Amino acid sequence: MRMSIRKPAADGLKAMYALETYLNASPVPRATLDLVRLRVSQINGCGFCVDMHAREATEAGVSGQRLHAVAAWRDTPFFSEEERAALALAEAATRLSDNPVGVPDDVWEAAADHYDEEALSALVMTIAAINAWNRINVTLRNAPA
Repeated sequence: MRMSIRKPAADGLKAMYALETYLNASPVPRATLDLVRLRVSQINGCGFCVDMHAREATEAGVSGQRLHAVAAWRDTPFFSEEERAALALAEAATRLSDNPVGVPDDVWEAAADHYDEEALSALVMTIAAINAWNRINVTLRNAPA
């Protein structure tokens, strides 16, 4: 680990933890949030977050079969249409530079078909938050314990 930001960025971390509290209380099922966090962390190569969110997904009731298949969610029958829409949105919003339009309309519309405005807002905020956490942990080289 390069450094700890717990003391020098205490107020910033407090704000991020408050955001996580809000997100976990949102209408999006906790298992869906954990799958999204796991998938984004896989894309970003954040070992710390992959480990944490795999454990949290298990605690939220996600089966080992689904947990192991999240990286290949498009090619497996283990995910609901709602989860697929959330995962597609998470991937598109994480890989913005891979698409000249950012998040394609069809990806957005699929998510909007499955989530109301409050849930969709929470999903967007979850994707933004986990991308921020990944960048912090990868930059600092935080590793799972």
